[in-house]
Amino acid sequence: MKLNPSTRLLAGSAKADITPALGIQIAGDIGRHRPCTSLQEPLYARALILEQAGKRYCILALDVLAIDNPWADEIRRRAQAQYGLTADAVLIHITQNHGAPSIGNHFCKDSCTLIPAAYDWLRGGDARYNEPAVAGTLKAIGLALDNLTPVRVEAGRAVDGRIAFNRRFVMRTGQTLCHPPSCSPDILQNEGPVDPEVGVTTFTADDGRVVSALLHHTCHPCCGYGQTAAMADWPGAWCREMESAWGETCTPLVINGCCGNIHQHNHLDPNDKNDHLLMGRRLAESTRRALAKMTPIDASRFSWTRHVAPLPRRRVPDELLAAAKKMLSDYPEPKWKDGKHIQVDWDWVYAVGIVDIAEDRAAEPCYPYEIQAMRLGDFALLALMGEPFVEAQLKIKKDSAFPFTMVAHMCNGYLGYVPTLQAFAGGGYETRTGRGSRLVPEALEQVEAESIALLKQLH
Repeated sequence: MKLNPSTRLLAGSAKADITPALGIQIAGDIGRHRPCTSLQEPLYARALILEQAGKRYCILALDVLAIDNPWADEIRRRAQAQYGLTADAVLIHITQNHGAPSIGNHFCKDSCTLIPAAYDWLRGGDARYNEPAVAGTLKAIGLALDNLTPVRVEAGRAVDGRIAFNRRFVMRTGQTLCHPPSCSPDILQNEGPVDPEVGVTTFTADDGRVVSALLHHTCHPCCGYGQTAAMADWPGAWCREMESAWGETCTPLVINGCCGNIHQHNHLDPNDKNDHLLMGRRLAESTRRALAKMTPIDASRFSWTRHVAPLPRRRVPDELLAAAKKMLSDYPEPKWKDGKHIQVDWDWVYAVGIVDIAEDRAAEPCYPYEIQAMRLGDFALLALMGEPFVEAQLKIKKDSAFPFTMVAHMCNGYLGYVPTLQAFAGGGYETRTGRGSRLVPEALEQVEAESIALLKQLH
């Protein structure tokens, strides 16, 4: 059957270098000074542009830890000014790479005055990195627009249980721990599941060339945690493996799922190693298994939508807020855990965040939580803010109106963790009140319901 030219899908992809200069703060820690000392691997902004009947949609995947809301808005503003892409047609996905900087500040809002200027890196970002990273991102969009070509779309999946593991454990004492000692005899069970899916959606030109692909898996990229070398972790390794297979003209994008409680370290394996290159090879193996049985996607059904859900912010208990203010009064300069001014006491960092989110709630009781969705036939890409726990993703996929559904976390700004009610009952790092966890415990259930409803509406 001959396709109607007006419904033919075009796709273009490209990447641009956003590797930090030496000395830029590497993010992914709490209160640790990590100026970049070496470049282990380049970091990229990757762009995929989809066009049909003159309507364009842009998917970005950035090899950084986070992007704050003002800088996400800035990318959308410049994308519209330079390329005519409307804000609702730009999806900014962050792989959450812990061996890279952040764009903007994610440990406090820009107006926060509690952090001394000499220690600006405690804000979570590095002002010197923002403009180069955004310029690289806009460059990738422009290059992708230059490469538009007619494509056909296929989707498939495999499963792989060797990559990602739930990092929260119920101990024999009844306590719940995030990252307990490996193979501790006090471990009773994992608190929750993982999502083993390796999802693949390809965009192939008429000459058989794979123009781009969306590669979906769900795992914290933490192999670079604590180091001072810039690296792209397993998302970068996976992309390089597939670029080798498909050729240098292909730019794949990794879509990292809801990995708030999912990590690459297997706490039940005494010989487990954090090897992102091995993870990339294993994901490539599973990608090849998925590619052996792909399903054609009717790309004539192309649309997108966006919804902003008001999620209630958590009230900071009076005694907790008073304790935070006392900490900052007693220590107006950071409270250090070492004599080298490298590691700040976590309680001091949390105190800043507690005061910050209390002010935010007083000004605006609900957080404007953006949910974004794009569909191509039976394939859907759902974009969520923050770090929802994987249970929400599994529920969304199970109830999605689309047979092939990818869920992207850390999109369009920074929010922190969105844990399950079970996790709040168990406690632990991801539920601790602060900038990293600032919504009410019921927020994840609302995200699930709003997401499923939005996908149904899009269908």
